[in-house]
Amino acid sequence: MSEKRLLQRRYDVVVVGGGPAGLFAAGMAAREGAEVLLLEKNHRCGAKLLITGKGRCNVTNSETDPRKFVEHFGRNGKAFLTALYAFGVTETIDFFEQYGLPLNIERGGRVFPAKGGARDVLKALERFVAEAGVTLATATDVTGLRLSENHVDAVQTAQGEVVADRVIVATGGLSYRETGCTGDGYRWARQTGHSVAKPVPSLVAVKLVEEWTSEVCNFNLRNVRITLLQNGRELDERFGEAFFTRSGIGGPIVLDMSAAIRKALQQGPVRLSLDLKPAVDPETFDRRIQRELEQQSNRDFRNVLGGLLPRDMIPLFIRLSEIPPEKKCHSVTREERRRLLSLFKELPLTVKSCGDFKRAIVTAGGVELSGIDMRSMRSKQVDNLYFAGEIIDLDGPTGGFNLQVCWSTGYLAGKNAAKVS
Repeated sequence: MSEKRLLQRRYDVVVVGGGPAGLFAAGMAAREGAEVLLLEKNHRCGAKLLITGKGRCNVTNSETDPRKFVEHFGRNGKAFLTALYAFGVTETIDFFEQYGLPLNIERGGRVFPAKGGARDVLKALERFVAEAGVTLATATDVTGLRLSENHVDAVQTAQGEVVADRVIVATGGLSYRETGCTGDGYRWARQTGHSVAKPVPSLVAVKLVEEWTSEVCNFNLRNVRITLLQNGRELDERFGEAFFTRSGIGGPIVLDMSAAIRKALQQGPVRLSLDLKPAVDPETFDRRIQRELEQQSNRDFRNVLGGLLPRDMIPLFIRLSEIPPEKKCHSVTREERRRLLSLFKELPLTVKSCGDFKRAIVTAGGVELSGIDMRSMRSKQVDNLYFAGEIIDLDGPTGGFNLQVCWSTGYLAGKNAAKVS
């Protein structure tokens, strides 16, 4: 059927946005027997999904207790409980395995495809919507919603209007705009009377003043601790994996701390303290350094750090310690040794800024939950409008939490939109 004829028909449900939440909502509504049209501005659905987790796609987190799961979402977490009880972690894992995609639990409770990655996740979703009978119209730019009082009469597109009994908006946020996330849904939400919490980039890498990070950005820092400091006060602390970038520092624990860093920057300068050996207290690690120096007392200092550091970091530590590289180990002073110890336990990093929407993993903010019936994802302002996914004001840390929001809210929106009013 031609695209023009597709748009001229009336549908039970029209879903705007072909990301994970939109695909899931569309499939669930169609599986309930509704006639569903899914509109996507790109030539293919799932553009952002394909780059999730660097292409591996962390589909959920293994925390199966809904009450513990929602603790990761801060003040808005409790509002997510109904959706999570309706379609939670266990149901997500079962869904993908039913569609031929077995999953594995990895470090930190992250759940990934056992084989393959994001493309295989998208294929499973495409098969789901196809088998459910969803009508798909890609390369279709939605320009707005036609309203009358508290009702959506039609979805407006560049190719014409689509009449629908119910509409689900799942257009995502503002992160990775090249994938089509341009914030259109926020504008439509405001037009329908919804309040929108200011969208800000979330889960972003941090830019640092230090220029040496580009020298050491070829490996991961595992089991490290980062502390956020302002005016000598500790504001946040994380333990886990990080890595240096060409202009700063990233990795799971930095991404999870980025919201606190951004907030602190509004109050003034902040810095980070990196502990490369958090499992060992400073006194014990100082004795370790002394032992290395004593055992190799007649060697040059530059030759004794191999047992303490990744090879690529040794030149940097020699330079930052200000210990002459050719100095014999037995000549290293107590002051020099203490300076070296501080690099291991309290490596100072000066924050310049947080990353922007171009590389933000998710968007914080969005359609405020107070305007949504979180039991059904239906708007409290417009009787036939629903929301799902990143567009709503609900964002969590790395580790599969944010994609679970898409599956759970998409499930509720699709199931409830399919019901005849």
